[in-house]
Amino acid sequence: MADHEKWIRIRIRLTAICFILAFGFIVARAFQLQVLGQDRWEKKAARQYQRTIPLIPQRGTIFDRAGQELAVSVEVDSLYVVPAKVVDPQRTARLLADALKMPLPGVRAKLKSDKSFLWLKRQVSPSESQRVQAMKLDGVGLIKEHRRYYPNSEIGAQVIGFTGLDPQGLEGLELAYDTTLLGEGGFLVMERDALGRGLSSGSEVQAGRRGSDLYLTLDKTLQYIAEKELAEGVNKTGARAGSVVMIDPMTGAVLAMASQPDYNPNAFQNYRPSQWRNRTVCDTFEPGSTIKVFLLAAALNEKLLTPQSKINCENGTYRVGSKDIHDHRAYAALSVPDVLKFSSNIGAVKVGKLLERDRYYGYLRDFGFGESTGLDLPGEVGGVLRKPSRWFAVDLAAISFGQGLAVTPLQLVMATAAIANGGYLMSPYIVDRVVDSYGQIEMKNDASVRRKVVSRDVADEVRKMMTRVTDSDGTGSLAAVPGYKVAGKTGTAQKVDPVTGTYAINRYVASFVGFVPANDPRLVILVVLDEPKGQDYGGLTAAPVFSRVASQSLRYLKILPTEEVNRSAMARVEAANAMPEIPEVIFASDDQNALRMPDFAGMSYRQVLRSMENMQLNIRLEGSGRVVAQSPKAGQPIRFGSETWVRLEPPS
Repeated sequence: MADHEKWIRIRIRLTAICFILAFGFIVARAFQLQVLGQDRWEKKAARQYQRTIPLIPQRGTIFDRAGQELAVSVEVDSLYVVPAKVVDPQRTARLLADALKMPLPGVRAKLKSDKSFLWLKRQVSPSESQRVQAMKLDGVGLIKEHRRYYPNSEIGAQVIGFTGLDPQGLEGLELAYDTTLLGEGGFLVMERDALGRGLSSGSEVQAGRRGSDLYLTLDKTLQYIAEKELAEGVNKTGARAGSVVMIDPMTGAVLAMASQPDYNPNAFQNYRPSQWRNRTVCDTFEPGSTIKVFLLAAALNEKLLTPQSKINCENGTYRVGSKDIHDHRAYAALSVPDVLKFSSNIGAVKVGKLLERDRYYGYLRDFGFGESTGLDLPGEVGGVLRKPSRWFAVDLAAISFGQGLAVTPLQLVMATAAIANGGYLMSPYIVDRVVDSYGQIEMKNDASVRRKVVSRDVADEVRKMMTRVTDSDGTGSLAAVPGYKVAGKTGTAQKVDPVTGTYAINRYVASFVGFVPANDPRLVILVVLDEPKGQDYGGLTAAPVFSRVASQSLRYLKILPTEEVNRSAMARVEAANAMPEIPEVIFASDDQNALRMPDFAGMSYRQVLRSMENMQLNIRLEGSGRVVAQSPKAGQPIRFGSETWVRLEPPS
């Protein structure tokens, strides 16, 4: 009996211990769930009755070097529907389709959907937003998102690029710096019931983080000048396309980069993809006679020639292998500077023969041909420069006057800058710095030397030779800029027919590359015209464009003239440019006779600049977008010495 009672007591104790252990486990588990795992389970519970809809992040702003906005993110309304909250789907669909200019069946289908949330139309116009808000429709809501806007329309379009709806960068800097510009998107938080149906208006928004800003080396005014004059040159010559590049030779900073035909990135879908392409980095062409600058620099650097050396140009015809090389005029003996001045192909061929294949190839590589420049823009190509082991005698001859190799406009302008700055090949850059949303500099670009190509003495000697090209009897005389010494070189190269594989008879690429002022280079500018009609020579088509771009840019940069203005030379250049005459503006103290302020209201930056040029006005421009204010007011007299300004703002 005692044993039986003892066993019962043991069983009771074991049972009690089991209950205590079970209770302890339950307490520990409850502590784990309710205390230690509180955040996790709260989030899990929230996911059961909340839905998050990602919103478009706000991209950083792109500025030019003066802080002028080139690409901004503006707030716009996006329209969504919660089908379960729509009271009268038929009426609501009819009203929305009419207000938004959308197909009625598509709107009706979204309103009758069993989903808890649907976008109806994203990034609607202000007028559409106002119409929908005025209707006060149940189940229909508006939320603020960000849309990319380019306040200067076509200015710098191929460089800046554009974004899609997401908004992922698709072209240009928007693509190259997509992750830098793209911030963190916010969320639209909506409550829902157990069946997933929306319970509230869904107006709770979790804010995101704005992306970083880009500050470019590009100058909006210089870019406008380059684009305006390039468009004029393409239109005047009937060329199928063209490009202009302007850089600072001492740093490699890109100041302007224009391509024609252009497009408006605010409506990029209305243009052909070929118009989106940045031709200055993506297109290649045979450089023609512009290559003679680097050929002579190489020969002088190797001390194979001196500026006083004479070269027999064979009176216009010289046979290499099975091919006859011709000059455009018959020359006998020419000095080295005259070979460049008169662009003698035969003289260039003989210099190339002195250099021989390997040395010449080495210098071409040193000047940057045959490899990409490393500029931070998408789509850059490296050109075509075959290994010297594949050159025959006729290939060496052809490459000596710029055929048989292909370069990009950017490569050619950077190589020319090496002559302008004393022999240093610089790395080009177009983004000066990246600044985060807190104003801190994330990245800063500075001038960087890739390599030294030729000695300073040789560079200075070639620079002197290039100034003779723009003399009155040189091939580039129309590139002259009154008041400044210009160093440059013309280029005219036949294009290869893709069908026959041989050079086409009537298809050329005309170019002019140069720097100014020649004695203290501040700008290196290249103009390329693809297939100009009628006049094919670079000295007749590209050189006048160079002259106009350079003269306006020098005035804008306030670079003082270095030479006495030759009136006859000025008249010859102006006649060749055939630009419309700008009437002289006389400022009078009498209000009745004084020039009066135009009405700039609503104009774009480009339209204001065009009006300023036509009326010879000096107006201070503030901001970007469209004109919202001006002083003096429209129609009021502009008095001499008074402050004149126009303020622009992007549309809200």
